[in-house]
Amino acid sequence: MERANQKQTTNQRFAKDQSGATAVEFAFLAPVLIFIMMGITGYGGYFWMSHSVQQLANDAARAAIPGTTAAERASLAKGVVAASASDAQLIPAKVSTVVAERDGRLTVAVTYDAAQSFAYAVRGITPMPPEQIRRKAAVQLGGY
Repeated sequence: MERANQKQTTNQRFAKDQSGATAVEFAFLAPVLIFIMMGITGYGGYFWMSHSVQQLANDAARAAIPGTTAAERASLAKGVVAASASDAQLIPAKVSTVVAERDGRLTVAVTYDAAQSFAYAVRGITPMPPEQIRRKAAVQLGGY
């Protein structure tokens, strides 16, 4: 009888012991927190690169306005993108630019291949947007 009482007392003490509860809770939540932090890092990098590509397109479209011919405007736009890509912390070799004119509007489309960037290092763990970041900017040519 005394042994049964002692066993019951040990079980009660064990049931009330909270010393390892924090470690167990952390073990359950740590993977979720790490997943969320990786997603924040990946998407933060994507939004930063996306904004940089849009800014390149905007700058290129504004720089192309003074050109007198379509070829000169395209050259001005592409020159600005090539010169400014590294300032925007982008790899210039991975940036491509297409300049088009139609109906009195000049459109500059800038594409950046972000597949090897730090933001896409989490793509196997976190779903990410497309690796090709494409942004456009348009300006009116001539009078309004």
